[in-house]
Amino acid sequence: MRKAVAVIGILGLALTACGNAAGPTSDQAGAGGTFTYAISADPGVLDPAMGVLSVTNTVLSFAYDTLVAYDKDGKIVPRLAEKWDVKPDSVTFTLRKDVTCADGSKLTPADVAENVNHVTDPATKSPVNGVFVPAGTKAAADDAAGTVTLTTPTPFSFTMESMTQVYIVCGKGIKDRSVLAHGTSGSGPFTLTEAVSGDHYTFQVRKDYAWGPGGANSQGLPGKVVLKVVPNEQTAANLLMSGGMNGATLFGPDRARLEATPGIGKEVVAAGNGQFFYHQGDDRPAKDPAVRKALTQAVNLKELAGIASSGTGRPVTGLVSEPRPCEGDTVTGRVPAFDTAAATAALDAAGWKPGPDGIRAKDGKKLSLRLMYGTTRGVGVQAAAEYMAAAWQKIGVETKLNGVIDTKLSESLNLTQDWDVAWLPIGVTLPSQLVGFLSGPAAPDGANFAHLANKGYEDLVAKAIGTPGPEGCKLWQDAESSLFEAADLVPVVENTALVATKGATLDMIGIVLDPLSIRLTGGA
Repeated sequence: MRKAVAVIGILGLALTACGNAAGPTSDQAGAGGTFTYAISADPGVLDPAMGVLSVTNTVLSFAYDTLVAYDKDGKIVPRLAEKWDVKPDSVTFTLRKDVTCADGSKLTPADVAENVNHVTDPATKSPVNGVFVPAGTKAAADDAAGTVTLTTPTPFSFTMESMTQVYIVCGKGIKDRSVLAHGTSGSGPFTLTEAVSGDHYTFQVRKDYAWGPGGANSQGLPGKVVLKVVPNEQTAANLLMSGGMNGATLFGPDRARLEATPGIGKEVVAAGNGQFFYHQGDDRPAKDPAVRKALTQAVNLKELAGIASSGTGRPVTGLVSEPRPCEGDTVTGRVPAFDTAAATAALDAAGWKPGPDGIRAKDGKKLSLRLMYGTTRGVGVQAAAEYMAAAWQKIGVETKLNGVIDTKLSESLNLTQDWDVAWLPIGVTLPSQLVGFLSGPAAPDGANFAHLANKGYEDLVAKAIGTPGPEGCKLWQDAESSLFEAADLVPVVENTALVATKGATLDMIGIVLDPLSIRLTGGA
């Protein structure tokens, strides 16, 4: 089964059903009640063309549809498109004729084309360009025929699969995208009725919604959904246990007490990798491959994996989440091995010598790093950052820790660039979705936030994109391994998360809630 989600701050995959018998109040049972779910941070700007955080895409999923979707067996099924014609360098979608936007306007092929062309327009500076939408894609609409055709500059293996993740704006949002900063304009099953930044986002069900995957409609859905911003996992767990909310996803130690609590629905899901990137801008220490390798060798990655995941992680074997289109282990034997002595010798050879204070310096500049990490992934990630700083201190590297919320993390990665090392859980289901993050124009002009320039990766990707089947998979895997060998980024652990529910059942796509699956179950 394959489910597609690709965002920073994220994920894993596998459709997971969660539920239980107990509930907040009996009057919430059935359609028309209120479902409350904890999100770990404010989603920030709600424009789908700018949404790369899992929390943002969770919010967007209530108000928007995609052209196609995956069913429970991992097969692509209709959503906004009722059929399609796939060619090596293009896909033509025929749209349903009954779809309307939340403002009552009809969805048109021109709307869909505008969404795709807006993302790929360089002036937009969309971080999903080259990630959710293949780079260079052009969209052309035929309103009379009811079709929209997406064309790529060269043959591309995963254009169809990519469209499972592109939320389609329609109605007033097409004419004025400024309304999408704090509002929504989509054809999805819910309409955003209240947005209080940092506190909650309230949605009302659309009773006329009838074009979900496999014919899914709004029948049986709660009448209202409240996405409550709860950055503290202990608070989220307490609210869930007391009946103050219906669902939450937890990464840290509070998940243990929920797992042991009767009446709580629980399921463990893959939640993307824990990994760290080195900023390779011209003025950064990690521009030097010798520095990157030494920093990597100085850290015991096995110990770090246990710390970062609070003991709940799994060994990491690649950047693409399971189940992958290309099976195999791209990590083992490719990452520089733990060796403190070798790390020290490498820095010496590169000209970084210890100063009177023990901090290494070169040409009068100290070897000082700013390590950035997200604060909404549990205490394990903070402990991991502290562990890395201590390991680097032992080899004479000064490390300043900077824990930030998810929206600030995205801003720092793509705009202010005020970091040298970043702990980032990126989860994708297609190797092509990584290309924009790992190559191409550097931030803020592109999604390549770490300023990577790995020619081996780029050459292998160029061949892999147009090569189908096992031969193409081998190229994708070799490309991925080349990043680890160069210590461009360091995979540490495959994270897991606990999806806990009370008084409700739901499905997850990775750790993004599927709105159409929500059902309230009422009292105990």
